[in-house]
Amino acid sequence: MQIPNAIFGSMIEPVVALFIPIIAIIFGVGIGMLALYLGYRKRKELFVLYHQERMAALEKGVDLPPLPDALFSEEARPSDPRRHLLKGLVWLFTGIGLGVALWATTELGFALFSLIPIGIGLAHLIYYFVEGKSQAAAMDQRAIPPARPATVS
Repeated sequence: MQIPNAIFGSMIEPVVALFIPIIAIIFGVGIGMLALYLGYRKRKELFVLYHQERMAALEKGVDLPPLPDALFSEEARPSDPRRHLLKGLVWLFTGIGLGVALWATTELGFALFSLIPIGIGLAHLIYYFVEGKSQAAAMDQRAIPPARPATVS
């Protein structure tokens, strides 16, 4: 015996509408917990590697190298300002591609939704050209040690 579509369709829609936010919350919390766990595991493996390196140096009688300060800080390393350039270009061209695809397959009203990723991409690019270039230049200056003058003997 088959259930008529009218009865089945009317029963499934509220159930699906109820499960969508529940599943979204579960996946959102799960992804956050996964990110925390993977960060913890990475940090733990880094400590183990430093410990093994120091134990090997002790066994060989070599001076112990100092531990980096970043190992004990909770802060993440400063991000490269050039990432805003990459993110901006990715968002911009994704929005342009999405807009062209939606405009070619649907009407213009749906294609206007592509302005959202285009706007995000432009915001990243504007930030990069206003602030990021100077920050990237400052990071490059700190990374390159100054050259010593040549001594003539």
